[in-house]
Amino acid sequence: MEDYKKIETEHYDKSARQSLARKSSDILSVVGAETAQSYKYLCRILPQFVGGKKVLDYGCGYGMHAVEITRDGAQEVIGVDLSTESLKIARELIERERLGGKIKLLTMDCEALDIADNSFDIVFDGGTFSCLNPEKALEEMARVLKPGGFLIGIETLGHNPIANLNRRLNRKRGKRTEWTVSHIMKMKDIELAKRFFGIQKTMFFHLTSLVFYPFRNLPVGKQIHNALDALDNRFFLKIPFLKRFAFKIVFVFEKPTANS
Repeated sequence: MEDYKKIETEHYDKSARQSLARKSSDILSVVGAETAQSYKYLCRILPQFVGGKKVLDYGCGYGMHAVEITRDGAQEVIGVDLSTESLKIARELIERERLGGKIKLLTMDCEALDIADNSFDIVFDGGTFSCLNPEKALEEMARVLKPGGFLIGIETLGHNPIANLNRRLNRKRGKRTEWTVSHIMKMKDIELAKRFFGIQKTMFFHLTSLVFYPFRNLPVGKQIHNALDALDNRFFLKIPFLKRFAFKIVFVFEKPTANS
């Protein structure tokens, strides 16, 4: 195993053990609170893609997305991750939500999946790119997708200087690894994805609202944060140049069919 994978796995194993020790209720909640508009949009579009489908939750972590996808009607969900400690939390969540018969979790290297070609209708990425080599990840996701299948994801973007400063501070505090900080998804990775997929949809979120985020718990802070999110969606993030400075991106990529 490459050194960066060992470091990433150790980091997420440690984080999961700390969360388990604290018995934090937030680790067992379904996605949504911190960057609401991006996740609300994601949750709106997921049902139209995953209903009745076989879905791979790629880098499933604590299992929140696998639960959401199952609730949205997926026929089968398989979650893979290298962090065995994170998978312990995922299993606890799945048991609590009584979905044990519908979600299967596997310890597996996302860059070298022990899965046959063309196995899934949908691959879901819930923020895994920064832990991996982007080219290897995209190639592997394309390999296990059926022709005409979709890669659906939500990722953090790496161009905003305010967000990047916070990431560097978190790196010094031990909350992020050097690999993760330097491999946050960028626009060049979307261009790279075109080697493997057709770009069906990209939606960008959180620009001016990102600046206000630290103050969201002040009186009426959430209302102001949501209002700035709405302003971003209706105006600022309609401007092509500003999209790269968004905090989050939701995307839908399609694997070409033999005839396309």
